[in-house]
Amino acid sequence: MKSLALACAITASLTAATPALASQDLAQKKNCLSCHALDVKRVGPAYKDVAAKYASAKDAVTVLSAKVIKGGSGVWGVVPMPANPQVSEAEARTLVQWILTLK
Repeated sequence: MKSLALACAITASLTAATPALASQDLAQKKNCLSCHALDVKRVGPAYKDVAAKYASAKDAVTVLSAKVIKGGSGVWGVVPMPANPQVSEAEARTLVQWILTLK
């Protein structure tokens, strides 16, 4: 009985961690991490800074998903974020939702 409970607990913890790992893997796959990092500014802002800035914005997922795909400028300084047409809308939403969970 204890081994079954332990197995369930391990499975639950791995399942809970999967979306975050999957999203970080997606960020790597889509080349996002060439300009961004989780907690330090590179060419673009740290993802934790993005999460903090947009924490109370109700339309953050929609706005940021569009910026991921179309690019943007002026919010974080003079260096523009290039368009990323290789990122689908669903992938952009997944990435943004993950970024917004970072603290």
